[in-house]
Amino acid sequence: MVAAMTFAALRRAAPWIVLTIAVLAGCASGPTHAPGTTRPALPDRDGAEATPPADLARVPDAEPMLESIRNAGPNKPYDVLGRSYVPITRDAPFTERGLASWYGKKFHGKRTASGEIYNMYAMTAAHPTLPVPSYARVHNPANGRDVVVRINDRGPFHPGRIIDLSYIAALKLDLLRGVGTVELQRITFEDICTGAWRREATTDVAVAAPASAPTSAPQPELVATVTAPAVMPPAEAASATQLADAPSARAFTMPARGFWVQLGAFRQREGAQTFQQRVIAELDWLAPLLAVFVDASMFRLQAGPYPSRADARVAAERIRGGLQLVPVIVERR
Repeated sequence: MVAAMTFAALRRAAPWIVLTIAVLAGCASGPTHAPGTTRPALPDRDGAEATPPADLARVPDAEPMLESIRNAGPNKPYDVLGRSYVPITRDAPFTERGLASWYGKKFHGKRTASGEIYNMYAMTAAHPTLPVPSYARVHNPANGRDVVVRINDRGPFHPGRIIDLSYIAALKLDLLRGVGTVELQRITFEDICTGAWRREATTDVAVAAPASAPTSAPQPELVATVTAPAVMPPAEAASATQLADAPSARAFTMPARGFWVQLGAFRQREGAQTFQQRVIAELDWLAPLLAVFVDASMFRLQAGPYPSRADARVAAERIRGGLQLVPVIVERR
């Protein structure tokens, strides 16, 4: 949860300071009155601003992106109120059911555990152990509403509570009256790469320039959009399954929307798998961004998705310098 001191500073502080700050930094217990009323909140309690911005219901959900997971910083083990927490530092599925609360103006403008400034009108949340940063879908079973939030803070630390939502996330889930039961599901790197995190996901298919192996010869930038469902002959489908089962090699047919950087295209899955291992060995920072897509009779090793062409170009230049090849940028809408 957000606090004036980092967890590292808390551990170095005197015990009574740690306890006091941890209590103050614990998850918000919700407003003391219904938002929009004139009844003032107690000075030591959290709540909504007297005049929140208009059209908050139209604020879009967080857009999941591939962000590396560090073992340091907010993902280091920590202690709060006599309990130890060990954050998750790997890309793994995670589901949880429990109570959700929210925090608002009391912490608005203060630093989160990630070092980012808390914005009560952004689609973010605090979680005790999910990677910071990461993304999660939060479902309110009472009304069927879903939101996607970016985890960038630590908390809540009250028994039974599993997530502390930003004010706007709680508004969209209709949880501003206090705590409520929610179901949480982490959005994995695979979910992001394939676009599976989108409940209304389209069946975009990867299309890229044919190539039998990576080459250092200049290649033109390629932009392609195909919305027809992916159809693979049985033999190719079997190859995709085998590739997906191989360590660090995944084969997908429904890439997510955005910009992708293609490193190579291969007619055999072994070629894509071998090259992927070489890339990981030489450019470890690229490992979580890599995926293999099956397109017709080709296995295409690509990195992404990136939110903009400019971001993809920056990555392509880093890859070009590290591997001495010219990647191809592919856009999918």
